[in-house]
Amino acid sequence: MLIFISLVIVVALMVLASSKFHVHPFLSLLFAGIVMGFIGGLSEVEVTKTLIDGFGSTLGSIGIIIAFGAIIGVYLERSGGAMALANWVIKKVGDKNAPLAMNLTGFVVSIPVYCDSGFIILSSLIKAISRKSGISLIVLGVSLAAGLYATHVFIPPTPGPLAAAAALDADIGLVILFGLVVAVPVALTGMLWAKYIGSRAEAKDEGESGKTIVKEEDSGAVEESDSGKVRTELPKTYRSFAPILVPIILIALNSIASYPASPFGEGNLTDFLKFVGNPVIALLTGVILVFRLKGPQVTQSHSHWVGEGLKQAGVIILITGAGGAFGAILRATGIGDFIGDRFSGLELGLLLPFIISAVLKTAQGSSTVAIITTAAIVAPILESFGLDSATGRALTVLSVGAGAMTVSHINDSFFWVVSQFSGMDTNTALKSQTVATLLQGLVGALIVMGLGLVFI
Repeated sequence: MLIFISLVIVVALMVLASSKFHVHPFLSLLFAGIVMGFIGGLSEVEVTKTLIDGFGSTLGSIGIIIAFGAIIGVYLERSGGAMALANWVIKKVGDKNAPLAMNLTGFVVSIPVYCDSGFIILSSLIKAISRKSGISLIVLGVSLAAGLYATHVFIPPTPGPLAAAAALDADIGLVILFGLVVAVPVALTGMLWAKYIGSRAEAKDEGESGKTIVKEEDSGAVEESDSGKVRTELPKTYRSFAPILVPIILIALNSIASYPASPFGEGNLTDFLKFVGNPVIALLTGVILVFRLKGPQVTQSHSHWVGEGLKQAGVIILITGAGGAFGAILRATGIGDFIGDRFSGLELGLLLPFIISAVLKTAQGSSTVAIITTAAIVAPILESFGLDSATGRALTVLSVGAGAMTVSHINDSFFWVVSQFSGMDTNTALKSQTVATLLQGLVGALIVMGLGLVFI
């Protein structure tokens, strides 16, 4: 009981340190692990060894994948590939269905691109569409944010669900397959709320006509040069889709090939699919494909763009590793057995990861930190809750993800990105973006619970 109470206090202090004193999650997770280690009765040597081993083993499984995902994201952003995807979707569904178009665009773009960056990349596009169609910028902005957020918390290789899959030893292919089932209705839920609330609110930069005043700079990749900003041509649409879809397809095929029923047989084909569908090889394939997006008119080298991706990945990798170290300490203290014994009779099942993640998200703002921390906390108790099967582990990742989007408000950077780039004041953003994420999280949790009843 002492260890459990200490864990509650330590997690509360982590949230306070992050939200009030702006302590970086990398440090707060490591400090929390050290404190919990000593409270749990580990010796000095055991604390340091467990901390280091937990950090290393976590990064050994996903560090390379996070780096590859970040590289793909930088290329899509800088080359105009993300804009090409958006233009293609809008062309297919039409201006009248622009909210759906932006929702679907965000859904695809956020798989390799961080949701904050994805929204910023596409913000000029939603303003141009609003100006052209007369659709409220709030509707378009929240619809885009809903699509971005859904894949951000549910579908690897986004860092959060990827780290949770590693911490919970979940099959990434299953997480992707179930994640798609959950993420699609969750994204549409946010869009429906956007259409409802958008007719009852007005953005700051919308005039009487409801159209947005913007500059004529709404598409294409822009590069700084000695002569100023130079617009480059957008990449081909199929080239922009390939680095995202090909790795996902390869990973999914690997999971199918690994089924006990051996649907592809037991020969060379199965071995090949397992190799190319390994997340590291699949994402490396995506990196190779994304190199084709940089046109000859772009003077910056491949090395420069790859370096930028690695810089972005560095912080995410360190936070993920610190979360793994914290989880290793918790497992070493035996707190999982205690929580399992105390709460297994309540039959919370998949609801417990959702609740923990939602509390952490709402309190400290970062979805990724909420996912990583929650995964570390629930990893030792999966067996007690009957979630230690392959399906149970995958659905636990998604339950954690649903909690990690509940809710986005003033302590979340994504909240401010959406509000500022969509011309919303704080009150309007709370009624639109924050409520949208609340509804999305609840819908996501309900779908995950339903999948649990069917497949576990």
